Amino acid sequence: MTARQPLFVGGSWVEPDGGHYEVTDPASEETVGWAPEASRDQVLAACAAAREAFGPWSRTAPEERAAVLGRAAGIIAGRLNEYASLARAETGATLGTARGMQVGVAAARFRRYARVEPAEWAIPPQINEAGPMGKAGVMGALAVRQPVGVVTCVTSYNNPWANPAGKVAPALAMGNTVVVKPAPQDPLSVYRMARALQEAGVPPGVVNVVSGRSTGVGEAAVASPDVDMVSFTGSTAVGQRIAEVCGRDMKRQLMELGGKGAAVVFDDADLGSAVAGIGTAFSFYSGQICTAPTRVLAQRGIHDRLVDRLAAYADRLKVGDPREPDTVVGPVISAAHRDRVESYIELGRKERAVVVTGGQRPDLPSGFYVAPTLLAGCGSDMRVVREEIFGPVVAVVPFDDEEEGIALANDTDYGLIDYVWSGDVARAFRVARRLRAGGVGVNTVGRNMEAPFGGFKKSGVGRDVGSYALHAYSEVQAIVWPG
Repeated sequence: MTARQPLFVGGSWVEPDGGHYEVTDPASEETVGWAPEASRDQVLAACAAAREAFGPWSRTAPEERAAVLGRAAGIIAGRLNEYASLARAETGATLGTARGMQVGVAAARFRRYARVEPAEWAIPPQINEAGPMGKAGVMGALAVRQPVGVVTCVTSYNNPWANPAGKVAPALAMGNTVVVKPAPQDPLSVYRMARALQEAGVPPGVVNVVSGRSTGVGEAAVASPDVDMVSFTGSTAVGQRIAEVCGRDMKRQLMELGGKGAAVVFDDADLGSAVAGIGTAFSFYSGQICTAPTRVLAQRGIHDRLVDRLAAYADRLKVGDPREPDTVVGPVISAAHRDRVESYIELGRKERAVVVTGGQRPDLPSGFYVAPTLLAGCGSDMRVVREEIFGPVVAVVPFDDEEEGIALANDTDYGLIDYVWSGDVARAFRVARRLRAGGVGVNTVGRNMEAPFGGFKKSGVGRDVGSYALHAYSEVQAIVWPG
């Protein structure tokens, strides 16, 4: 696993100008492999290759593009264990998560976008009393979805399979070409995905992958004049910088940014269901997920019971080697990120939050581990309640009635996914409609993979998933003619 990975540019595997850097296993702190450091010129060459390939690929029949995606899905699914082993080593995810939620979801996404959908819609004819030439007549119209062009896909470190697949597959299905800039912490999986696409028959230049720890790699991939759109998943701060660059050239943007999901739990809620759902913030990707319900708003009648049950739940989770089948919580991505999460826990103490459980570094021989941590006695003005921590840390805030719960949930810069637990379904849906979030789970943290995904406020711009992703990676063109 220690081979030196080349870049993928214009259909060729290219040695990086900047050499290689070490990719570290967050659990063992051992070397997983060596990732390439692209130069600015190599990034621009990748963008130029994508531009050259765009014309032929965009004119390829949708059925042919779909066939390539279908073959890629089969290749990825057929190498599930091999790819999952690499994903686990790069990310520190448990092996079950790497198989199911990373590589398995990636294969499913390529398979989903191998399904051809209509790209043209007839618009009802309109009778004009007087057209541009002063004559009455019937005007016909057609709405056509056209590919945007070259798309730079900047992907997140928490899922180097499902996240890139969710960008690349719909972009290719619509006839776009892509330059993928993976997260520097775990780029090796994305290169495996590129090789699978190459084997599936993707023409040279349609998919390119460039990586590096330098910010210049991402900046060049965003600013290149050959790029028409940027699809980014990551922090709000980085998303804001990308948006500024895109704004200068009016480039299309799809931004999936930070979150601080509110879980509003009412007195009549099924506490078992609420605890199991909120508990995923401790375990799923070790809390490194923007959709996690990390801000719990508990109605006072069940506040103390909910805190007790969440603490008991967290205490039962095994923290340790993600290769072991009974491990639930693996490490966070790096030592630097562990330090960041621990600094927030210490900040919580200074803000007079009560550390109900966790709050200490697990006693393990190696790895970047953070114990599942529950903070109670919190107020909505605390930084641990307002800022995204991106680790296995949950903060609980009490509320009195429905109006206060809604107000607290909406009192945030973010608006990605919120959650409502209540035995009164009518109230749950009433509250859901008043939450300023791109998605709301009612008595569940589950997702419908055809439902639109994206955020309000500083959680993002645009929507993807399902058919909405095809919309995101296309422009709408109107063709009008006299009837």
